[in-house]
Amino acid sequence: MITRYEDVDAVLRDGRFVKDIRNIYSAEDLAQILPKGHLDFIARGLNQSMVASNVPDHTRLRSLMNLSFTPMNLSFTPRLIEQWRERVQAIIDELLDTVQEKGEMELIEDFAYRLPMMVITEMLGIPAADHEKFHTWSNVLVESQGSAEASEQLGSVVPQFHGYLVTLLQEKREHPAGDLLSRMIQSEAKKKKLTEKEIVAMIFLFLVAGHETTANLIGNGIVALLLHPDQMEKLRQDSALIKTAVEEFLRYQGSLMAATARFAREDIELKGKSIRRGDEMVVVLASANRDPEAFTAPDELDITRQERQLLAFGKGIHYCLGAPLARMEGRLAINTLLRRMPNLRLNADVHTLLWRPGTFVMGLSALPLAFRTRAEGKTMHGLSWSFSKDHQR
Repeated sequence: MITRYEDVDAVLRDGRFVKDIRNIYSAEDLAQILPKGHLDFIARGLNQSMVASNVPDHTRLRSLMNLSFTPMNLSFTPRLIEQWRERVQAIIDELLDTVQEKGEMELIEDFAYRLPMMVITEMLGIPAADHEKFHTWSNVLVESQGSAEASEQLGSVVPQFHGYLVTLLQEKREHPAGDLLSRMIQSEAKKKKLTEKEIVAMIFLFLVAGHETTANLIGNGIVALLLHPDQMEKLRQDSALIKTAVEEFLRYQGSLMAATARFAREDIELKGKSIRRGDEMVVVLASANRDPEAFTAPDELDITRQERQLLAFGKGIHYCLGAPLARMEGRLAINTLLRRMPNLRLNADVHTLLWRPGTFVMGLSALPLAFRTRAEGKTMHGLSWSFSKDHQR
């Protein structure tokens, strides 16, 4: 378990710690080591995306994504993010419209997970009717690391998810559109450099990583503000602080407790400790981002903090491809919530809030909120005016 900032940073950059366990163990050994669900995940190739590959495969996959998509504005470049900004804002407003007059909402279910899911599926060209499936499957997959209950469900979830993606890929080949997935397939048909398994794994990565990180960023950011009202008021008064605020949310209580697993490719000495070939390294991002040797007053929330070397999106070759999109969604979502929901507050005892199981993601299972509706705001304004007039008289 790697917990200090300096060590986490070093391990994330060290090529001796690999992501693909198949580089270390034979198929026979893996059958003895891994639970059935995890073994099925690997056997179906869902780990063959960039996030779970090593050099040289990782270099090839990432360069192919950039070469294939950049000319068509499909990679997560600043240009693409700007093109989607208006649409993301529209989705945010649509979601908040449905709860605006209720005076309450369950932030995670009603908003935080729906926003990034709607964005990434629209980018990929996936039917909105399938959102609930992805949400259910994704929860099991990301919570299976450290949660026995979720791990047991992998055996049924992995084949369902894989089967859906294979069918989707075939449908897009037969009926291409103008979405990211169709263009990726069309581009790949000319180059013949990606296998079908690699394309399926890439879709899987976009779907899961494309909404998990942002959903937890929004939920964790809002609860941090609610528990630090002085910081919330600062952001209300100056919405331009949202850039440093989002970086602080990612540091203070980021979307991931730990990075995806890494394994020692060889025997290694690290800080006087002997690590054997095949040992799994748990790289704890949450701890590194609270290291007092890297951050001043690390346990304090400061949305104006200028220290920017946080490790929330990883480091090295596996730095998160979708980080710019997550940041943009998080900034727009949190600022809009503060602007549209006056008197935003917890609608439950803070001690009853539950965090999602497992040792990988760090996000709330639910976040009940209450706020003042427009009608209540008008009433309060009228009462204030009447009182003022009476007082003057």
